[in-house]
Amino acid sequence: MPVLMTLLSVVLVSLISFIGILTLSFSQHTLKRILTILVSISAGTLIGDVFLHLLPESVENEWAWYAVIAGMLVFFVFEKFIHWHHRHPTKEHAHVGHHPSHVGFMNIAGDALHNLTDGLIIAGSYFVSVPVGIATTIAVVLHEIPQEIADFGVLIYSGMSRTRAILMNFLSATFAIVGAVIGLVIGAKADFFVAFIIPFTAGGFLYIAGANLIPELHKETRLRPSLFQLTGLIAGIGIMIALLSLE
Repeated sequence: MPVLMTLLSVVLVSLISFIGILTLSFSQHTLKRILTILVSISAGTLIGDVFLHLLPESVENEWAWYAVIAGMLVFFVFEKFIHWHHRHPTKEHAHVGHHPSHVGFMNIAGDALHNLTDGLIIAGSYFVSVPVGIATTIAVVLHEIPQEIADFGVLIYSGMSRTRAILMNFLSATFAIVGAVIGLVIGAKADFFVAFIIPFTAGGFLYIAGANLIPELHKETRLRPSLFQLTGLIAGIGIMIALLSLE
């Protein structure tokens, strides 16, 4: 069961890479509003998954909190890497007709590493239980949607055609499958992997929600959009509460 559910989950995560196609029909204003709601729900699901599913499975191990800290530090490095190759174009790149192609390749490399980690995380969560695996998969999927939209934009900016950008984004997304296979092999032979990956994931999710997503939401200070954000956060947490009924 963990093998089948894990593979189905990472295939779903990989297919999210095609979400960039849908953004082509949206105006910038509409896309911004959609992304704000998606980021809110994503933050809620990550927080809910941490406190309702992941940490309760980890508290029996005294060293689990060190794994949580390790997760936060590793995802801090990931975030630094992402910000590095998503940096604003320099004056040199601003010239008409000049496309910083290296930015696109750096984006693909960083995204592939990120997706590899997602695969490991999903595989490890299914070794705990199917409900925990489903909850973690939903949290990953909802986080990946705005991330993949951003990645698609970076690849277009780097000079790739839309078709190539979609294909390269999908290629990097398939590394989630590679990570899942690695996780399944290690998890089947080493109990320590499962015991470590769950609190490690909790730390990573806390970092993403607290250092990345929520600060992004605070950029909007108007009342009505802020209420939509709060609703999205509650909805994300609500999804994780609802999944408790599966346990």
